[in-house]
Amino acid sequence: MGSVVVRWLGPAEASPSRPRLRSRSARRDQRDGAGPGQWPMRPAEVEEDSERPGAGWQILDEEDFKEEDFGLFQLAGQRCIDEGHIDQLLEIIQNEKNKVIIKSMAWNLVGPVVRCLLWKNKEDDKRKYFLMLDLLIKLCNPKELLLGLLELIEEPSGKQISPIILLLLQPLQTVIQKLHNNKAYSVGLALSTIWRQLSLLPVPYSKEQIQTDNYGLCQCCKALIEFTKPFVEEVIDDKENSLENEKLKDELLKFCFKCLKCPLLTAQFFEQSEEAGNDPLRCFASEVIGFLSAIGHPFPKMIFNRGRKKRTWNYLEFEEEEDKQLADSMASLAYLVFVQGITIDQLPMVLRTEESLLSKGLDLLENGLLRIEDNSLPHQYLEIKSFLTVPQGLVKVMTLCPIETLRKKGLAMLQLYINKLDSQGKYTLFRCLLNTSNHSGVEAFIIQNIKNQIDISLKRTHNKWFTGPQLISLLDLVLFLPEGAETDLLQNSDRIMASLNLLRYLVIKDNEHDNQTGLWTELGKIENKFLKPLHTGLNMSKAHYEAEIKNSQENSQEVQKSKDLCSVTVSGEEIPNMPPEMQLKVLHSALFTFDLIESVLARVEELIEIKTKSTSEENTGIK
Repeated sequence: MGSVVVRWLGPAEASPSRPRLRSRSARRDQRDGAGPGQWPMRPAEVEEDSERPGAGWQILDEEDFKEEDFGLFQLAGQRCIDEGHIDQLLEIIQNEKNKVIIKSMAWNLVGPVVRCLLWKNKEDDKRKYFLMLDLLIKLCNPKELLLGLLELIEEPSGKQISPIILLLLQPLQTVIQKLHNNKAYSVGLALSTIWRQLSLLPVPYSKEQIQTDNYGLCQCCKALIEFTKPFVEEVIDDKENSLENEKLKDELLKFCFKCLKCPLLTAQFFEQSEEAGNDPLRCFASEVIGFLSAIGHPFPKMIFNRGRKKRTWNYLEFEEEEDKQLADSMASLAYLVFVQGITIDQLPMVLRTEESLLSKGLDLLENGLLRIEDNSLPHQYLEIKSFLTVPQGLVKVMTLCPIETLRKKGLAMLQLYINKLDSQGKYTLFRCLLNTSNHSGVEAFIIQNIKNQIDISLKRTHNKWFTGPQLISLLDLVLFLPEGAETDLLQNSDRIMASLNLLRYLVIKDNEHDNQTGLWTELGKIENKFLKPLHTGLNMSKAHYEAEIKNSQENSQEVQKSKDLCSVTVSGEEIPNMPPEMQLKVLHSALFTFDLIESVLARVEELIEIKTKSTSEENTGIK
């Protein structure tokens, strides 16, 4: 094959319409016109082979190319595309005599061709551009093409991300398969680049959003599976388990974990019915889990190896990533298998947004707890930090989550969690939550659970953790006012009512004679630490609120101006004052709460008096 002469002519030398590309061996034809695949050039336009003057350049062989040659070639090709000389450019690319220059330089044309495919509407033109892209992928240097294609994928944002990914996945796959060295690195680079772009797209939340797929995420996930399959099959087919194959496994493994975190961690799925088969994100999840199994990491193995760092992954790079993403990925994987039932048949027979993550986490916790028998979890498990953080996390959901259904689900899950612990575990957890929750409603919930455990112990079998000295130690955390008579009774009303109800139950169920709970021995301390300060606090609170109501009724205008009468604080910010009528309602509601506490307190003291009097009379009669 003869060498190729390529000249870009300045405006004074050439017609303004097109650049010139031709075979040097065909110079003699220039007087008679150009042959196929060559652009006509005048004699004055061809320089001597040994020179590179001004605006012209010659190429004798691939290694002779200079840096500016690539820019000039791209400029010439871009001008052909811009001015519609598609057929002529196709001829140049297909001409065998131009093979060397096309291989070395034509990858620069991929970008302009791709942009035309994205923005041109004429079908005939599109067909020609697709043909040109296929030829460039087939003829150009694959290393240069790989980087060029990935740069194109990285360029767009928003709704432009998915069209270019969908267009370039197949060419990118072809290019990588042509590479023989460092294929694992190339696969990893491509997958991480694609994933990084896809992670910028919003994950569809509703069924309607999934079906409309405005940002194209669902289409991209489907195409990404087809892109990845050949590389997974390559890992499976390599029976020798070469070093390069191990590296490819690791790149695929990292990719699968990234997908489990995004988009699958926040994705919503159709109900498990006939419709589930049409759910693109569910299908994507199933394929990703299938890839994990195919490359030697099935779900059971992942679960059993969790936490065994250094033994699970062969490459340090992945260990560094593990802390950042493995926990979320494993949680997502467990949810997909246990809750959504994806590939659950592989198991041996023996976390929109915040709402989506919480909902999935609670569902996964419920699924796990329901598999455990009540009272079967040993108390030693609470010494494991991650085990104890579960109920503490549930308390946060119950008290801080803005979504009512999730708060209720968190409460139900905490009760389910408590039910699974043995007696000492329940006792330990109750002490922990009473000391750390700092929330009257949560403390009331724990006190109700203590009452239930005492009832079981008194009715069924004796339990040392909820009778006698151990129970008294627990009651010390229940039957007291944190700040004595100065305690804010309104803010602590839930806890106080639960404590009074527990005390009333103990007085009724446990006779002073039997004293199984130890209550009667500690009665004097309970009266001094709880009952008497509560009386004083109630009298002070009622007097204060009655005075406020009186002032409000006498002068409603003054109440309206008041800034400290009845303010409400949310997240550290004071909400503007309420209207006088609303303030009066709040004040009367507070008084009603105090009356309710007072009535239960009076009943408790009445029962104590009756019980102690009865016991005293019995003792007198015995004497």
